[in-house]
Amino acid sequence: MAQFAYKARKRTGELVQDVVEAADRAAALGQIERLGLFPVAVDLVRGSKPARAEKVPAPAAASSNLLPALLRDLMRRKRRPKLQELATFTQQLTNLLKAGMPLAPALNSMSNLVSKGIPPEVSKQLRQDVIEGKSLSDAMAKQPLIFSDLYVNMVRAGEQSGALVEVLQRLANHYERFAEVRQKFVSALIYPAIVCCVGLVIMFFFMTVMLPKFMTIFESMKGVELPAATRALIGLSHFLAGYWWTIPIVVVAGVVAFNRYRSTEMGRRTIDRLVLKAPVIGRVVQLNLFGQFARTLGTLLQNGVPVLTALKITEQVVPNTIIREAVARTREEVTDGKTIAQPLGRSQIFPQLMIDLIRIGEETGDVPGALNNVAQTYENELTIALRVMTNLIEPALIIVMALGVGFLLFGVLSAMFSITANIAR
Repeated sequence: MAQFAYKARKRTGELVQDVVEAADRAAALGQIERLGLFPVAVDLVRGSKPARAEKVPAPAAASSNLLPALLRDLMRRKRRPKLQELATFTQQLTNLLKAGMPLAPALNSMSNLVSKGIPPEVSKQLRQDVIEGKSLSDAMAKQPLIFSDLYVNMVRAGEQSGALVEVLQRLANHYERFAEVRQKFVSALIYPAIVCCVGLVIMFFFMTVMLPKFMTIFESMKGVELPAATRALIGLSHFLAGYWWTIPIVVVAGVVAFNRYRSTEMGRRTIDRLVLKAPVIGRVVQLNLFGQFARTLGTLLQNGVPVLTALKITEQVVPNTIIREAVARTREEVTDGKTIAQPLGRSQIFPQLMIDLIRIGEETGDVPGALNNVAQTYENELTIALRVMTNLIEPALIIVMALGVGFLLFGVLSAMFSITANIAR
């Protein structure tokens, strides 16, 4: 057993110093907490050696070795938590701190709560770092896959201002709003996607199963010239029946080529510019991006993050290259002592309403409030724009499906009419 000298505080705040015997540092921390104390520092006494844990041989993973290396890497790769998952985690931690629980015990409780998308090991590591004397923001900065720069900087600002609970509550609300906006965007595309998939399946079934039965009738009629639409339909049916496997190959090749082009700087800028100028959907994307920019920057400034740091984080959060470059230019000009509204207006990317509201906020000394008002305005407009887009897509899909089915029926019926006329003659 090794000896560990520790410093801890009672619930009353009184500092306690003593020595405990334990197998290792983790066991010593457990003993101190069972005494009802909150550890501040735990150090191994000089000359004392902790017990070495015996190495347990790892079980053979023969089955996993049979998988390709790329597939194994994809299975082991950790994913970022979704916005709703991060909002739930933050709200749970906020509720524990609001109840008066100290930070380390609150993080210990978080490791026992079920947080989808965020494993318990995250809370355990945060608790360990806090017990060792690190701040919560520094502990979160060590896990960039879970906590972004936005999250870490807001928590750091809350620690410095003594309003950590309020900042965590704002963070929870922030991610809740973002998750709600994203859910609206996804929900608006579900119906069109289902209609497209069902329509394609029906047309493929008709071309590969139903049409060949009609073809036997057409081929039995010698000396009858089939209409051009029917011949085109038969040729397409032969292609799908014999070379259907080329379709997924072409789709995969197209996706790979698109992703490679998008990974280049010129390709990303071109695609982002085209998306912003696209009819109908471009309006929806603009409202989403402008609302995201205003909400992120306003939340950061409201929690005391410096302007340049807030602009830098916002630049990293916004996914569109064109808007990101405009934010970068704004940050450079703000460094020269100019206001936010002036460089944003010169970029000719952001709408005049946003520029005017930010300018009013600068004059009244409430830029965060102005940005939050802008975000609320664009989020409300986004809801309306999504509804309009859905209402436009639905009849457009019906028309496209009607044209496709009409072409199939025309190809079959025109051949039947031709055969009937030939028999009559």
